[in-house]
Amino acid sequence: MSDHDAKHDDFNFTGVRELPGKLPEGERVLWQGGPRWTSLFRRAFHGRTIALYFAILIGSRGVAVASSGAGIADVLIAMLWLAPLAITGLGLIAFVAWLSARASWYTITNRRVVMRVGAVLEISFNFPFAVIESAGLRLHAEGTGDIPLLFHDGSSIAYLHLWPHARPWQLRRTQPMLRSIEEPQRVAELLASALASATGGSALPISAGKAPQTMPNGSMLPAAGH
Repeated sequence: MSDHDAKHDDFNFTGVRELPGKLPEGERVLWQGGPRWTSLFRRAFHGRTIALYFAILIGSRGVAVASSGAGIADVLIAMLWLAPLAITGLGLIAFVAWLSARASWYTITNRRVVMRVGAVLEISFNFPFAVIESAGLRLHAEGTGDIPLLFHDGSSIAYLHLWPHARPWQLRRTQPMLRSIEEPQRVAELLASALASATGGSALPISAGKAPQTMPNGSMLPAAGH
């Protein structure tokens, strides 16, 4: 980060981006990053599914008009009437995804995971390694990935407070998630090593229904399909 950025970040007391306070003695930043907005659009905001819905809607309109005996020109005009609606809808969702990614920043230190999120109301979440039971890994085809965090029993947080930075459909036992990040394998290995060092190797992997992958330090994180 440039000196100009540091001077204009009201939360930057450390010289490290986006931390809401000075790091305690002995704590150091291991990694920082945020979501890739295109991946967030596709997955958290279901951009591809919504695009398919609009495509089916436009196609159905064309079929309906054609079945009434209208000519090709009338069919095309009827379909084009819905195009602005589709473009506007997808554009708004893409903008919200971009804004959400831009306002989100994840930090891993040697003691905790910090999530600073919120485009309108900014919130910082601190998750000390002491409350983290395990960390998982899910890889995506475009090169991004998700790292969900599972808390020990008794530790919880409201799903809506975290979304979209939460593992989908885990409502009863919410799992914060570093979502759509770059170089997920490297970040997962780094987090696994930090967790093992801080907990004496007691942190366990999240079961993903597939054979777990062994990390270099002996910690385990589950491998996941695309």
